[in-house]
Amino acid sequence: QVQLQESGPGLVKPSQTLSLTCTVSGGSITTSSYAWNWIRQPPGKGLEWMGVIAYDGSTYYSPALRSRTSISRDTSKNQFSLQLSSVTPEDTAVYYCARRQWLGNDEYDYWGQGTQVTVSS
Repeated sequence: QVQLQESGPGLVKPSQTLSLTCTVSGGSITTSSYAWNWIRQPPGKGLEWMGVIAYDGSTYYSPALRSRTSISRDTSKNQFSLQLSSVTPEDTAVYYCARRQWLGNDEYDYWGQGTQVTVSS
């Protein structure tokens, strides 16, 4: 079955770029019609959707983060990645990757376990 796992540095300096990778197994990120998402949860707060890359490579971002966010993929490795630029301590959070259907109102069906990222000098 589908498994997702986040990886990347746990510490990032302010003003730098946060980079994370989600490795997918048990299913292809190019299979119609799934969408691959990045979601984060700051300490004591709720989940915040950041953006998505669809099976065809199209991307969409949260309006609040669009100017700083980029999602890309490496289909040969069955991975998709997140880059969040100009980070501040307010970007400290647990970061998740998750899958949902591209069309319809279904919820996320598979999640990674999450990875803690702390922004600090």
